[in-house]
Amino acid sequence: MKIDLLEMADGGGCSSKIPALQLEEFLKHLPLPEDPDILVNISNHDDAGVYRINDELALVFTNDFFPPVCSDPYEFGQIAAVNALSDVYAMGGRPVVALNIMMFPSSRLSPDVYAGILRGGYETAAGAGVSIIGGHTIDDPVPKYGLAVIGFVHPSGIITNAGAMPGDSIILTKPLGTGIILAANRLGLASQADISEALASMKQLNKPGADIMKKYGVKGATDITGFGLAGHTLKMARASEVSITLNMKQVRLIGNTLALVEDGCIPGAAFRNLDYIEKDTRFSAGLAYNLKMAACDAQTSGGLLISAAPEIAGQVVDELSETGFHKAAIIGKVTERSEKLLYLNE
Repeated sequence: MKIDLLEMADGGGCSSKIPALQLEEFLKHLPLPEDPDILVNISNHDDAGVYRINDELALVFTNDFFPPVCSDPYEFGQIAAVNALSDVYAMGGRPVVALNIMMFPSSRLSPDVYAGILRGGYETAAGAGVSIIGGHTIDDPVPKYGLAVIGFVHPSGIITNAGAMPGDSIILTKPLGTGIILAANRLGLASQADISEALASMKQLNKPGADIMKKYGVKGATDITGFGLAGHTLKMARASEVSITLNMKQVRLIGNTLALVEDGCIPGAAFRNLDYIEKDTRFSAGLAYNLKMAACDAQTSGGLLISAAPEIAGQVVDELSETGFHKAAIIGKVTERSEKLLYLNE
């Protein structure tokens, strides 16, 4: 019997994150460790933690897992692995080893399904030069899969969400819309072309983006996942003590994303992300509702948001396009801190 993993979860991918407002409330009660070799901790809600081993080497630590975003086990494993590795790439690191994180209803699904997910993760990681060397499983009614990843980075080459500088251009490497397309797919409203484009985007490793950032000495970046473009941009602005303006008509989108929003296909995570950003964001009077919700759409295995000096931004976009990121674009700019952290324009 063929199994459709989407039938086993109400929501999937990075839209399953705890809402940002609640998460920040939880985290503020945690004490920060006092160790001078901890170079990046949870204080700025960055993509990964970083620990210095010596003057030449630091370790990048992250983990990421979620319920299914697609029907096929192997494809689910691929996307979950790409998403987990992305945190290391966003920090300017090179992922090296990983551990599987697997939750699986062993009494309901055959070992072939379990094996398909793991094989998708293993082969994707191996293709990125990453060895999966172990893992942990829990019997759970809803399948979930991901990786805990360790990478290497030079202490002077760490890229963080606190590195955006006034005058920088803001670049997004992948199109938006995966959350909306995935929700439409569950409702039978998404076209096959849109589903295929969303899956291809989610399976695209962010390694080329990391390599290009390192080549040009970029210091500020993050990856766009469950808190949407607007949420992660807001976090970057806060961490960098700047304001950021995004021009939504410059953002590239997957297929019929805007039309699906107009048809009412808006995942709950988008509304939660809107709640998170509203207090610190100014929306331009001409910003269309569908563009506003696309900015808040929770992305699974999304692109890198790069803050680059304006004199190199065009070259960065050109090189991204040459490496397969054909919808990379300059979508905004960084300014000195002003009344709001984020300005969303049409």
